[in-house]
Amino acid sequence: MTAFYLPLGDDRYEPTDFTESPWDPRMQHGGPPAALLAHAMAPGDGQRLTRLSVDFLGPIPRRPLAVEVTPIKPGRLTSLVEARMVIDDKVAVVARGWHIATGPKPSVVTPGEAQPAIPATTDDSMDFFGYGRATDWRGLGGRVLSAEGRGDVWTRVNHPLIAGVDLTGVARTLIVADAANGLSTNFDLHEWLSIPPGMATTFLRPPAGEWVRLAARSDVTEDGIGLCTGDLFDQNGRIAQVTQPLLVRKR
Repeated sequence: MTAFYLPLGDDRYEPTDFTESPWDPRMQHGGPPAALLAHAMAPGDGQRLTRLSVDFLGPIPRRPLAVEVTPIKPGRLTSLVEARMVIDDKVAVVARGWHIATGPKPSVVTPGEAQPAIPATTDDSMDFFGYGRATDWRGLGGRVLSAEGRGDVWTRVNHPLIAGVDLTGVARTLIVADAANGLSTNFDLHEWLSIPPGMATTFLRPPAGEWVRLAARSDVTEDGIGLCTGDLFDQNGRIAQVTQPLLVRKR
């Protein structure tokens, strides 16, 4: 079994083919780097990640990388941590994560909600690039890529984020969250680019089980800027929300 990243020691990693972007095979998709930086943050005892903001400072080369972590605001109830992905001595990705301490059960808890069944098959495939091949994609409308400004899919990440490390629910969610804009494009991806310079994912809770549903929507303005929003669910209900600004250009 392979993984998205192979550990090289001293917080260095080798990205595998599973990180390959659909825009350029020499570059990484944004989902695996977001998950790797979140993994490196390691919240304190009794805290869990509740919001991760990620800035992609340009295309992310599929080359050996280092991860650097800096505590910004330590705390017993909340903490803020920054992590950076460094490639060829340049910072390629910056992420900040808020962690909040868990506590006693509140007097009111939002109940779960029934989710649509996971389709057995889908009419199209994401196997034309490495990241797409690393995950199962099951479109609720029969197709994964609709080009109608909406996307609704069940996903299952089939490989560890890091070789030798069990895949967590947070990593599973972040690996697919950055796909929201690609799944909800308003146009043909072979003719147009829809590139998010960043993403922000706010967690209610990590998913239970292997499957994560991503229901996304993209809106585009006349001057080539877009906004993508996506809600994420497991089979018991909502787990997170992702938002992305979009740079929309003809190829």
